[in-house]
Amino acid sequence: MTSYFASARKVRDTGLPQRDRVLALRECVLRFAPYGFRATWHHLVVGEPSLVRMLEELEQARLVWLASEEDFIARRRREKAAGHRIPSHADRWRTRMLAYCPVFDKHPTARLAVVVQRVIAAHESGASRSTLCFACGRTPASDVPCPECGVDPLGLGARRAVARPDDAHRWREVWLRGKENT
Repeated sequence: MTSYFASARKVRDTGLPQRDRVLALRECVLRFAPYGFRATWHHLVVGEPSLVRMLEELEQARLVWLASEEDFIARRRREKAAGHRIPSHADRWRTRMLAYCPVFDKHPTARLAVVVQRVIAAHESGASRSTLCFACGRTPASDVPCPECGVDPLGLGARRAVARPDDAHRWREVWLRGKENT
């Protein structure tokens, strides 16, 4: 398994075979998938015409996330130095997927960086999921996936996604479409 940066370098290398570049992008999405792997992959493949642009969108969102993580790490160091060894309940969201979408083709349509920033800002402000969807900000959410953007407020593992009869076929089409992009 290679690092995110090594995989990103392969995606940009137009001298590599297309298959290798697609697999390298897959490795990048495996390392940072704010909607879950399939929904993030679907978002990128449907939204962008080239592998490099897909990677750039993913990297922009990842940079937003990494900046937030750096701030969190610095704050946790200060808290630990002050004797607070256990993270607060409000920080538990950092251990989950940011905006998990149980149905791979129902996800936010905004750029990944915009959604990641919205979700981080909503969590950090202490907003309540009962009043808004953290990903799209429009729809009152509850304990079911948002009808507007498909994000599940309970996250991965809270419930099993209901498989639709044609999901396997539709996923194969999305995966193959990703291999066609250059």
